[in-house]
Amino acid sequence: MNYRDILVHLDAEPASAGSERRRSYAISLAAMFEAQLTGLVFDLEAYVPPMVMAELPSDIRLQQQRESAASARKASDAFDQSARTVGIGYETRIVQASHGMAPQQLASHGRVADLLVVGQSDPADEMPIRGDLIEAALFESGRPTLIVPYTGYDEARFERVIIAWDGGREATRAVHDALPILHRAAQAEVLVIGDDTAASRAGEPGADLALHLARHGLNVTAKRLSYENIDLGNAALSHAADFGADLLVMGGFARPRLRQIILGGMTRSILESMTLPVLMSH
Repeated sequence: MNYRDILVHLDAEPASAGSERRRSYAISLAAMFEAQLTGLVFDLEAYVPPMVMAELPSDIRLQQQRESAASARKASDAFDQSARTVGIGYETRIVQASHGMAPQQLASHGRVADLLVVGQSDPADEMPIRGDLIEAALFESGRPTLIVPYTGYDEARFERVIIAWDGGREATRAVHDALPILHRAAQAEVLVIGDDTAASRAGEPGADLALHLARHGLNVTAKRLSYENIDLGNAALSHAADFGADLLVMGGFARPRLRQIILGGMTRSILESMTLPVLMSH
């Protein structure tokens, strides 16, 4: 099993260090797996509130659209140059979309990839739909999603990997989606946090998953972590830092409410505070 087809979302907005790191990270990931990498960039329609639309001159709207198209082309060209320099197989796609339709477009393109790569929301982000893109990739594409933090990582490495394990369906899906990565890890740790998960009630916490992964030839240990005065997500991130992890693997959890996706507590906490790349599946 391997990743042969990877899709990365590229920013068309003014370049930031975070977007450049994500591009470099995705290219190094594709090189590692000898995979085809598709760079997807949105040429977004300018958002104009309905009450302003009628009063906005058509030449201004046209100029905004030209600027958006130029930004998308610039991002595409930068990706082309970087991917060509490394020597991977790649293609770029510039997709015209409204802010409302872009998340669904990302999910649709992602359904014919093995893995999606997106960026964490930056407090200084100029892309207001970043969170919507992450949620669509995770919950609508049906594919594993690797979220790259906006600080610190510009190259894929998987020496030490942590699996946040609760014995649930989402975590199970994430583990098996991450097997190509886990096979490259020198060490993997199954992390069970607290006492209330199905994993901690099934005998030795995490031992059953560790045994299963050992049968795949992996070097795996299991650890149970108690936590007090800290939420699950930050407990996992704190331990990941102590472990020296290069990646966190976990299930992405959400509850639907009136067509909105309400992120589960740990999922939301990780996405807000992540300090290392995270592979999530739903």
